[in-house]
Amino acid sequence: MRGNTYSSLYGFTAFGESHGSAMGVVIEDIKPGVAFPIDAINEALLKRRPSSLPGSTTRKEDDNVQIISGVLDGITTGMPICLFVWNKDANSNTYKSLKDIFRPGHGDFSIFSKFKIYDWRGGGRVSGRETIARVIAGETLNHLFEGVEFITETLLIGTMTPKYRDSLFAKENPYFWPDPSTLKKIPEYLESVKTEGDSVGGVIQLTVRNLPAGWGDPVFEKLDANIAKAMLSVGGVKGIEIGDGFTLSAMKGSDSNDSMDSNGFETNHSGGIQAGISNGEDIIVRVAIKPVPSIAKPQNTIDIHNNEQTIEVNGRHDVCLIPRVIPVLISMLKLALADAGAYQQLIRNEKRDIESLRESLDKIDEDLLLLIIRRFNLVKEVIEYKNDSKIPITDKAREDSLIDSLREKATLLGLPPEIIEPIWQLIIAEGKKQK
Repeated sequence: MRGNTYSSLYGFTAFGESHGSAMGVVIEDIKPGVAFPIDAINEALLKRRPSSLPGSTTRKEDDNVQIISGVLDGITTGMPICLFVWNKDANSNTYKSLKDIFRPGHGDFSIFSKFKIYDWRGGGRVSGRETIARVIAGETLNHLFEGVEFITETLLIGTMTPKYRDSLFAKENPYFWPDPSTLKKIPEYLESVKTEGDSVGGVIQLTVRNLPAGWGDPVFEKLDANIAKAMLSVGGVKGIEIGDGFTLSAMKGSDSNDSMDSNGFETNHSGGIQAGISNGEDIIVRVAIKPVPSIAKPQNTIDIHNNEQTIEVNGRHDVCLIPRVIPVLISMLKLALADAGAYQQLIRNEKRDIESLRESLDKIDEDLLLLIIRRFNLVKEVIEYKNDSKIPITDKAREDSLIDSLREKATLLGLPPEIIEPIWQLIIAEGKKQK
């Protein structure tokens, strides 16, 4: 299932379930000879870990990263980097009473509809614990963002909003709350929500400063589109705004346009991105986090046999995903930005060293392999259909037509057409063997 791989120039593959033996990640796109940032990874995982703050789950995991391969004496070797974080405090017993019952707000029903099986032990693969891999992967990219600043502010927790905002103060407290006058009320508020057996959501703003202009590619690789996908791939995220976001829909163009003078932009309603490309202004991203779905209040649902049930989800759960989700969002933001920066380097056609050139070639070769695999999988379906319909497997006329068409396209693209036939004859022949 390719959904467990973040496909990009700085991609990674994640694995593991919340109540399985371990969570893990494989990273293949890091240059050799780079100091592996194990301290930065552990620091970020510490922020993602449950804490003693009111509203945090009581599950206690040390989340110490174990490097399995790809790093020697603290330096990357160019080989795949595999890392484990062991699950030491999982307790599946609290979920046994919910086995075969779909928890409202969770992915149980959707996953069962897709696979006809689901991991009832705390959500399995779609538990928030899978975000460990994201944090690890994002922290390996810090060397790409020298001089770039990432600023985080929490703009909403449940019904609480800051009266005024001080981004420096937000940096100094665990909730990233920008208002000193109301910070003390947050633990009390979350404790009261927990006592009610309920949960709350929130809104987080991420600001990126000092990012160069020109990052992002129209039209299907827009920077804001890729940021949105990265954010929305995180469990619990249900909305995103870039710049003034939805507020722009109620403004006139004369107000929403970011006018310019000789010193640059006068405003930043667009949030630092125009036409899908960074413009040098602060990139501003706001993310809406839904309430934690595991609550102790009675809820109506059904089981796998479609029988109506009433459940109360007990166990160890957060009351609010803030602040634990923040390092996850920052890591996903880094991954989206790193891709845009890498593509911009290609556009600038700057002279690169042999390692970076080989790195680009390796990524293209990997993408070609993935496309061939997808083609072979489709060929399998075609063969099955033809067998069921008693249609001959080989259609020489269609194969010749395909090759002729590809030769024409190769000529238009400036490729020598004579390379097409031997390549596709081999691909077609091998495809027929995929049974």
